[in-house]
Amino acid sequence: MRAGPDVDVLGVDACGKQGWVGIGLADGAYAGSFVDIRLDALIERAATTRTIAVDMPLGLVETGWRAADRAAQALLGARRSSVFLIAPRPAWQERNYTAAADRCQELTGNRLSRQAWALAPKLLEARACWLTDERIHEVHPEVSFHALAGAVPLTHAKKTWRGQQQRRSLLAGAGIVLPDILGEADRVPADDVLDAAVAAWSAHRIALGAAQRIPEPPQRDAEGRAIEIRF
Repeated sequence: MRAGPDVDVLGVDACGKQGWVGIGLADGAYAGSFVDIRLDALIERAATTRTIAVDMPLGLVETGWRAADRAAQALLGARRSSVFLIAPRPAWQERNYTAAADRCQELTGNRLSRQAWALAPKLLEARACWLTDERIHEVHPEVSFHALAGAVPLTHAKKTWRGQQQRRSLLAGAGIVLPDILGEADRVPADDVLDAAVAAWSAHRIALGAAQRIPEPPQRDAEGRAIEIRF
């Protein structure tokens, strides 16, 4: 397995068929990128990291909707559509969308969206890592960017040119200057790189003990783990 650069913290985002993209920081500054088809392999390559922030729902409730998603939607206002309501844990154990949507209807009163169900393979992969690695925390890029912008709503969507420049500028202002040549992440869509980078910003805040969370206090899963979004 290829070794990666030495990093203190790691921000990770899913990037379609390419798997996962990670942006690593050292002392709060950009230190390198990682791309791997498997999340556990990517994390293993970032061997020196102490804190990992992943853009994926990790903690799951048994019934009803997660309070973290409701709180994130309320926080983002006009950008609330970037936050999916995440179904209870039993729905993700179903084999297909129809069965999952039916199970979600039973447990929440509403059906699971197809967009949310599309997260299933990556969600289950990330959750398996989270359950065995205490370094991993859930983040949401738009929540992190909202905080990075001083709680001012971003005016342009992340897939637009203006939106990407706005997000890159915010990161640079926080000391995370993304170079024009990233290495492994050069082949990853720009919005995924930016999401991984702001996840790394949140990971750095978590490592420093400066991060916030929603909701406060968090819900707990059946085993007592916190169901929260950090930023």
